[in-house]
Amino acid sequence: MARTSRGPLTYPVWVADPEEIWLPLVDEPVGDIVAQIQAEDPEIDKLVGSRYRILAFRTFAYIRVGLLLGELLFEQERAPEDADENWVEAMMRDPKHHQALHREVRAVAEEIAADPKYADDEPLGPDDDARERFREFARKQLAGD
Repeated sequence: MARTSRGPLTYPVWVADPEEIWLPLVDEPVGDIVAQIQAEDPEIDKLVGSRYRILAFRTFAYIRVGLLLGELLFEQERAPEDADENWVEAMMRDPKHHQALHREVRAVAEEIAADPKYADDEPLGPDDDARERFREFARKQLAGD
Protein backbone atom coordinates (compact mmCIF):
# COMPACT_ATOMS: atom_id res chain seq x y z
CA MET A 1 0.00 0.00 0.00
CA ALA A 2 1.35 3.42 -0.94
CA ARG A 3 1.53 6.24 1.61
CA THR A 4 1.18 9.98 1.34
CA SER A 5 1.76 12.70 3.93
CA ARG A 6 -1.95 12.44 4.78
CA GLY A 7 -1.94 8.68 5.30
CA PRO A 8 -2.31 5.51 3.25
CA LEU A 9 -3.21 5.77 -0.40
CA THR A 10 -5.80 3.21 -1.46
CA TYR A 11 -7.55 2.56 -4.70
CA PRO A 12 -11.34 2.55 -4.55
CA VAL A 13 -11.60 0.02 -7.40
CA TRP A 14 -9.73 -3.04 -8.58
CA VAL A 15 -6.77 -2.29 -10.88
CA ALA A 16 -6.03 -4.71 -13.73
CA ASP A 17 -2.66 -6.25 -14.48
CA PRO A 18 -0.83 -4.79 -17.52
CA GLU A 19 -1.55 -7.95 -19.52
CA GLU A 20 -5.30 -7.45 -19.02
CA ILE A 21 -5.42 -3.88 -20.23
CA TRP A 22 -6.42 -3.20 -23.81
CA LEU A 23 -7.56 0.28 -24.53
CA PRO A 24 -9.30 0.99 -27.80
CA LEU A 25 -6.86 3.77 -28.61
CA VAL A 26 -8.23 4.59 -31.99
CA ASP A 27 -11.24 4.11 -34.13
CA GLU A 28 -11.66 4.40 -37.88
CA PRO A 29 -9.77 5.39 -40.03
CA VAL A 30 -6.37 5.46 -38.29
CA GLY A 31 -6.55 1.85 -37.12
CA ASP A 32 -7.56 0.72 -40.60
CA ILE A 33 -4.65 2.59 -42.17
CA VAL A 34 -2.12 1.01 -39.80
CA ALA A 35 -3.66 -2.43 -40.35
CA GLN A 36 -3.63 -1.97 -44.14
CA ILE A 37 0.00 -0.91 -44.19
CA GLN A 38 0.91 -3.74 -41.83
CA ALA A 39 -0.81 -6.21 -44.19
CA GLU A 40 1.04 -4.74 -47.19
CA ASP A 41 4.44 -5.05 -45.50
CA PRO A 42 4.94 -8.51 -43.91
CA GLU A 43 8.30 -7.40 -42.52
CA ILE A 44 6.45 -5.23 -39.98
CA ASP A 45 4.97 -8.33 -38.31
CA LYS A 46 8.46 -9.81 -38.05
CA LEU A 47 9.74 -6.62 -36.43
CA VAL A 48 6.95 -6.32 -33.84
CA GLY A 49 5.90 -9.95 -33.41
CA SER A 50 5.58 -10.12 -29.63
CA ARG A 51 2.82 -9.05 -27.28
CA TYR A 52 4.55 -6.01 -25.78
CA ARG A 53 6.10 -4.95 -29.06
CA ILE A 54 2.76 -5.11 -30.90
CA LEU A 55 1.08 -3.06 -28.16
CA ALA A 56 3.81 -0.41 -28.28
CA PHE A 57 3.81 -0.49 -32.09
CA ARG A 58 0.07 0.04 -32.38
CA THR A 59 0.06 2.77 -29.77
CA PHE A 60 2.81 4.81 -31.41
CA ALA A 61 1.80 3.98 -34.99
CA TYR A 62 -1.74 5.23 -34.32
CA ILE A 63 -0.42 8.43 -32.78
CA ARG A 64 2.09 9.13 -35.54
CA VAL A 65 -0.31 8.25 -38.35
CA GLY A 66 -2.91 10.54 -36.77
CA LEU A 67 -0.39 13.38 -36.61
CA LEU A 68 0.72 12.79 -40.19
CA LEU A 69 -2.89 12.71 -41.39
CA GLY A 70 -3.44 16.05 -39.69
CA GLU A 71 -0.41 17.52 -41.44
CA LEU A 72 -1.55 16.15 -44.80
CA LEU A 73 -5.04 17.53 -44.30
CA PHE A 74 -3.67 21.03 -43.79
CA GLU A 75 -1.35 20.71 -46.79
CA GLN A 76 -3.99 19.31 -49.13
CA GLU A 77 -6.34 21.67 -50.89
CA ARG A 78 -9.75 20.13 -51.42
CA ALA A 79 -12.18 21.17 -54.12
CA PRO A 80 -15.78 21.87 -53.02
CA GLU A 81 -17.06 19.01 -55.21
CA ASP A 82 -14.87 16.61 -53.19
CA ALA A 83 -16.50 17.62 -49.92
CA ASP A 84 -18.65 14.51 -49.71
CA GLU A 85 -15.71 12.15 -50.26
CA ASN A 86 -13.84 10.77 -47.28
CA TRP A 87 -10.63 12.82 -47.31
CA VAL A 88 -8.58 10.06 -45.70
CA GLU A 89 -9.54 7.57 -48.42
CA ALA A 90 -8.72 10.20 -51.06
CA MET A 91 -5.28 10.73 -49.52
CA MET A 92 -4.60 7.00 -49.35
CA ARG A 93 -5.20 6.74 -53.11
CA ASP A 94 -2.46 9.31 -53.70
CA PRO A 95 0.78 7.28 -53.95
CA LYS A 96 2.81 10.11 -52.42
CA HIS A 97 0.62 10.21 -49.31
CA HIS A 98 0.39 6.43 -49.10
CA GLN A 99 4.19 6.18 -49.19
CA ALA A 100 4.53 8.85 -46.49
CA LEU A 101 2.13 6.92 -44.23
CA HIS A 102 3.93 3.65 -45.00
CA ARG A 103 7.31 5.19 -44.13
CA GLU A 104 5.90 6.46 -40.83
CA VAL A 105 4.40 3.10 -39.85
CA ARG A 106 7.57 1.26 -40.90
CA ALA A 107 9.73 3.70 -38.90
CA VAL A 108 7.66 3.00 -35.77
CA ALA A 109 8.08 -0.76 -36.28
CA GLU A 110 11.84 -0.41 -36.69
CA GLU A 111 12.14 1.79 -33.60
CA ILE A 112 10.14 -0.68 -31.48
CA ALA A 113 12.19 -3.62 -32.82
CA ALA A 114 15.43 -1.85 -31.91
CA ASP A 115 14.28 -0.96 -28.37
CA PRO A 116 16.28 -3.08 -25.87
CA LYS A 117 13.32 -3.09 -23.44
CA TYR A 118 11.67 -5.71 -25.65
CA ALA A 119 14.74 -7.92 -26.21
CA ASP A 120 13.43 -10.75 -23.99
CA ASP A 121 9.82 -10.52 -25.15
CA GLU A 122 8.48 -13.87 -26.36
CA PRO A 123 7.15 -14.07 -29.94
CA LEU A 124 3.36 -14.08 -30.43
CA GLY A 125 3.20 -17.34 -32.35
CA PRO A 126 5.30 -20.41 -32.87
CA ASP A 127 8.72 -20.03 -34.46
CA ASP A 128 9.68 -21.71 -37.74
CA ASP A 129 11.18 -24.74 -35.96
CA ALA A 130 7.98 -25.33 -33.98
CA ARG A 131 5.92 -25.06 -37.16
CA GLU A 132 8.14 -27.60 -38.90
CA ARG A 133 7.90 -30.02 -35.94
CA PHE A 134 4.11 -29.71 -36.07
CA ARG A 135 4.04 -30.35 -39.84
CA GLU A 136 6.17 -33.46 -39.37
CA PHE A 137 3.90 -34.65 -36.55
CA ALA A 138 0.80 -34.03 -38.68
CA ARG A 139 2.32 -35.90 -41.65
CA LYS A 140 3.05 -38.91 -39.43
CA GLN A 141 -0.44 -38.84 -37.92
CA LEU A 142 -2.14 -38.56 -41.29
CA ALA A 143 0.04 -41.28 -42.81
CA GLY A 144 -0.98 -43.63 -39.99
CA ASP A 145 -4.69 -43.35 -40.78
